[in-house]
Amino acid sequence: MACISYNVGAPTNYPGHCYRRSAQSFATALLSFGKFSSLFQVGSLKFESSIAGPRDFRRFESSRVCNTVLNALASDTGVSEERITVLVIGGGGREHALCHALKRSPSCDSVFCAPGNAGISNSGDATCISDLDISDSAAVFSFCRNWGVGLVVVGPEAPLVAGLANDLVKAGIPTFGPSAEAAALEGSKKFMKNLCDKYRIPTAKYQTFTDATAAKLYITEQGAPIVVKADGLAAGKGVIVAMTLEEAYEAVDSMLVTNDFGSAGYRIVIEEFLEGEEASFFALVDGENAIPLESAQDHKRVGDGDTGPNTGGMGAYSPAPVLTKELQSLVMESIILPTVKGMSEEGCKFVGVLYAGLMIEKKSGLPKLIEYNVRFGDPECQVLMVRLESDLAQVLLAASKGELEGVSLNWSPGSAMVVVMASNGYPGSYEKGSIIQKLEEAEHVAPSVKVFHAGTAVDADGNFIATGGRVLGVTAKGKDLAEAKDRAYQAVDEINWPGGFYRRDIGWRALPVKQLS
Repeated sequence: MACISYNVGAPTNYPGHCYRRSAQSFATALLSFGKFSSLFQVGSLKFESSIAGPRDFRRFESSRVCNTVLNALASDTGVSEERITVLVIGGGGREHALCHALKRSPSCDSVFCAPGNAGISNSGDATCISDLDISDSAAVFSFCRNWGVGLVVVGPEAPLVAGLANDLVKAGIPTFGPSAEAAALEGSKKFMKNLCDKYRIPTAKYQTFTDATAAKLYITEQGAPIVVKADGLAAGKGVIVAMTLEEAYEAVDSMLVTNDFGSAGYRIVIEEFLEGEEASFFALVDGENAIPLESAQDHKRVGDGDTGPNTGGMGAYSPAPVLTKELQSLVMESIILPTVKGMSEEGCKFVGVLYAGLMIEKKSGLPKLIEYNVRFGDPECQVLMVRLESDLAQVLLAASKGELEGVSLNWSPGSAMVVVMASNGYPGSYEKGSIIQKLEEAEHVAPSVKVFHAGTAVDADGNFIATGGRVLGVTAKGKDLAEAKDRAYQAVDEINWPGGFYRRDIGWRALPVKQLS
């Protein structure tokens, strides 16, 4: 399936950096003359790669010498196909999925990931630079220049809100990710809501508050259920769907009185409760043009049957039947394109991926915008990246250069599903350091299975251990959603991890009841 770009104005160009195909074959030969150590260091930066065994790090793919040779050869060859080295910023499951897709990109010479994680290193999907300080724009820029990086892909929201993309673009490094000003679409729910008001983007009715008494009075007037949101970034935990007035009052106090959410909760947004089915919609944006990605749907609640507190996501599948082609067109026309145009008119053009959290209202059947994220969703990114067949490196480079007009995307047929395995106790307090076994066996239980790592490390004995709340994203493709589900859960059942848990009903909204037993 191909998705065609939408245009709402004139593109902006940024400088790029590329290699040519013939140089890569020479580099491959050069690397074959010797082995690199499993961990070597240049200055303060540690480079992890593997030379043997599933617990080691794979062979490093691109050294400073190789890059010098590549540049020299590129100037002498007549081959015009661009080759590119990519740096992915982040170290979670989303970044692992992006590295996996970039590694498969025909035009991608090599992939770095900072800081990365143990699973990314072990799989060979990228070379992890564990000591690169991604909060230091100068250090990131220096690394890019020293290692011939032609594209930076920023995964998490925090570096974007902090302005990493601003600094890299100013320094001439093509960067996929919005400026700090544009990242306010996620960094401030008030900013997003105000934009919706101004450009008539359908969303839930709301009010913003900094005073707890005023907020509670509004809640009393509106009644329950009602939604209370921290205005700023809260690691996916700043949204409380209160089913009773008491729950809503407690949510207000936790944000405005006891400061449980820190600076993210100094201002809150209180929204009407929308009844319907949630869905995730993604579009690549270059400032003026937008390309819709395939549909996906995640599961926010921690427990089966969508029960318990909200999380960052316990699983996802693609495509999502609730997002019909007609609805996807409506979302583009009524939500995505007005946002792209509005951001441009506000003087903060958006470059990156727009992730619209939608509610398909039960009564009207029409989509409303719940919130925006300014990066790929996790775990939706996993199912999208395993289905993407286009050259991701070139697509993201085109977005960073303002050249998405006319670009199309190809997707594998069938479906994909990811089941998140989390540490016991998540999303509350949880223990770290529990051992995870049989991950390699899990990837071989069925075709098209891939285990993405979100929060793992390797202990002194070479065992994978859990270091986060959401730890693994067990992903599988199938001819349809039922087959993808069967394969994903076969792989999950193979993994030996007493310290973790997972939902058994991922995909329940899109599958017949008999397939959920």
